[in-house]
Amino acid sequence: MIKNLIFDFDGVLVDSEILVGKAFSKYLQSLGFNFNEKDFYKYAGKKTIQVVSDLSDKYFIKDKEKFYKDIMSISLEIYSNDLTIIPGAYEYIEKSKRNLFIGSNSIKLRILKGLKKVQLDKFFNKSKIFSFDMVKNPKPYPDIYIKVIESNQLEKKETVIIEDSPVGVQAGIAAGINVIGITAGSHWTQNRSDKQLIDSGAIHVISNFKYLDKILKDL
Repeated sequence: MIKNLIFDFDGVLVDSEILVGKAFSKYLQSLGFNFNEKDFYKYAGKKTIQVVSDLSDKYFIKDKEKFYKDIMSISLEIYSNDLTIIPGAYEYIEKSKRNLFIGSNSIKLRILKGLKKVQLDKFFNKSKIFSFDMVKNPKPYPDIYIKVIESNQLEKKETVIIEDSPVGVQAGIAAGINVIGITAGSHWTQNRSDKQLIDSGAIHVISNFKYLDKILKDL
């Protein structure tokens, strides 16, 4: 019986991955590079600082510190104004009787602000939110999910992780926990295959939260 759910944050609870993609697209295009939101999808799930490093190497951008600061500034403005909830997330979480946690590659303050923005903050106590600044290694390392399990003395067999990126799925599998992929975020366009989540180790992939309980009942 599944008693515990650990949600990734960006792209699972809040529709933020597409906003981050917009920020990188806006910035890189201002520098004259041909980079659009779809090009960002391959970096989804990684820490922003890692994405900055990867793209700096790809486009030979020397000042990584300025790149990072500019992206954070652009992202914060877009995030504050345009952040929305993933369709079906509020309704599912409001009715859920399971123990709910968050395990994210984002920093805790950003998660708290995001939860408040989409009115999910009343469902997640701060002690149930785990962020990459609380562990040594970010996803795809399993540290964040191991931290959730150990801090709350959860049984892995009674726990399922909900993820939207290959990086996150890999982290969950490395932690020894079953992962269900979700493609409800707007960054999952029609021409993106959910096969990449299956290939990363997800046991199922759903397109909407309304399908989640049916799968959990069979685990």
